Amino acid sequence: MKTAGEVVREFWQLMASNDFYSVVAVLAPDFVLEWPQSNERIRGGERFAQMNAEYPAHGRWQFTTNRFVEGDDDVVTEVAITDGVQSATAISFFTVEKGKITRLVEYWPEPYSAPAGRAHLIEAITPK
Repeated sequence: MKTAGEVVREFWQLMASNDFYSVVAVLAPDFVLEWPQSNERIRGGERFAQMNAEYPAHGRWQFTTNRFVEGDDDVVTEVAITDGVQSATAISFFTVEKGKITRLVEYWPEPYSAPAGRAHLIEAITPK
C-alpha cells in the first residue's frame, strides 16, 4: 500500500493534469473537503472534481509544491497555484487512510502589507 506521502504526491500530480475528475481515484468514498475561512464543506470526490472544473480560470492551472511535511497518516503541503493570471497559495492538511484521502482541510491565505510600525524590525521576504 502507498504511504500517505505517495498518495498526496499523486493527488497533486493529478491536479496538475487539469483533469480534475481523475483526482477522484485517490479520494475515499467518504472524502470531505473543508475550507474553514469561507465556512464551506464539500462531500464526495465528484463534487470536489466538479467544483474545480467549474472554477473560472484564464488558462491551465499550475501547481508548485513549496513545502511537503509527511507523517504516518497525515500530510501538510504548501502549494503555489496559478492559471497565469490568478495566483494563490494553499496550505493543505490531508488525512490518508488505507491508501485514500479521507479529509482535506485547506487554508487560502491572502497576502497583506506589513504594518508600518514594524518597518524598523523587518526585511521583506524575496519570492522564490
